Amino acid sequence: MNLTPSSASTLSALAPGFSSPVQDSQAVFRAVLDAFARPGQIQTVRSAARLPIAQAQSAAVNVLLALLDQDCTLWLSPALRQDAAIANLRFHTGCQIVENAQQAQFIWAASGAELPALSALACGTEYEPELSATCLVQVDALAHSPGWTLSGPGIRGTQALSVNGLPADFLAQWADNHARFPQGVDLLLCAGEQLVGLPRTTRIGS
Repeated sequence: MNLTPSSASTLSALAPGFSSPVQDSQAVFRAVLDAFARPGQIQTVRSAARLPIAQAQSAAVNVLLALLDQDCTLWLSPALRQDAAIANLRFHTGCQIVENAQQAQFIWAASGAELPALSALACGTEYEPELSATCLVQVDALAHSPGWTLSGPGIRGTQALSVNGLPADFLAQWADNHARFPQGVDLLLCAGEQLVGLPRTTRIGS
């Protein structure tokens, strides 16, 4: 697909974004920090911005508007690779949309089915682990109920988390990702206005 939408479609697809750019982006950024500081704890990202993008969940949209800038590279999964998404993300953030997921600092997957294999994404290096991808994955539901048992830094004891909408082999992929520490990717799971952080340091048991 051509990742450069026409000028007419660009203008018609643009939405206002954050109504209070500084305050709204700071609030979303704090929610992301809390999500990674307390893995498995569900954070709520109030819908400060809504964009006319089919398949987009509000938490993911708000996080991208808060985190991306002109120096960031973003890969969109097929269901999100729309003129409206490209136009709005470029207009509001200046980010670079890339076609190769391996080249992206940020991954936005419309569903678990469209999430690339974690092992195929940028994982940083031994000396620069921060040069890794952050994945925003839209899922069907998040709940603090039996399903997974999370442990690791930022978790007192263990944390129960139930996630609907990830691939069947996700736990195996995550175990491999965790084992690569300090390299590896970090995930943000998004369901509506809810957000959960899964840093690479988190262990997941079933």
